[in-house]
Amino acid sequence: MPRYKNLDGNSGVTAYEIGSDSIAVAFGPDDKYLYTYASAGKRIIEKMKKLAVAGRGLSTYISQTVKEKFEKKL
Repeated sequence: MPRYKNLDGNSGVTAYEIGSDSIAVAFGPDDKYLYTYASAGKRIIEKMKKLAVAGRGLSTYISQTVKEKFEKKL
């Protein structure tokens, strides 16, 4: 998984991996979650991908918008 840039310096996200219709997000070494089009919707997943690549805003977006819409814990 590529490391999350964390440009704001205070993110709980540590790494991510983008799939064609999904994104896996790691919060520290042990908490990894898979978010998919089926679990969260295409619009949300595509926004998460953009935030992940930008390295800013992903954790906030997950906590405020995505919340528990993950498919499974990895």
